[in-house]
Amino acid sequence: MRMNTLEPEGMITKAPTNATGDAEMTAIPPATEPVARSAAAERMRRHRQRRRDGLRCFMIELRETEIDALIRKGLLAAENRHDYDSVQSGLYAFLDRALGELGDA
Repeated sequence: MRMNTLEPEGMITKAPTNATGDAEMTAIPPATEPVARSAAAERMRRHRQRRRDGLRCFMIELRETEIDALIRKGLLAAENRHDYDSVQSGLYAFLDRALGELGDA
């Protein structure tokens, strides 16, 4: 004899019964791997996280002379002038210095 059981996902399965007719406890195996997100879903997740963090995303172009200025100010090492992450960090440091003064006003 089998009894219907309702699983957490809402699917009804037949639970095996023991000799006395009582339903036996069966474990539902956990999902082994999380579902992969699509590229669009991942972009939206990052957008929402930035919005919660009070950030906005902009793509900007820098002139070589502006990168040179970051180097002169000591915000970027000359050997890292072609490294995206290093230039980004230098620009963030520059903005923090320049706009930090505005925040004090």
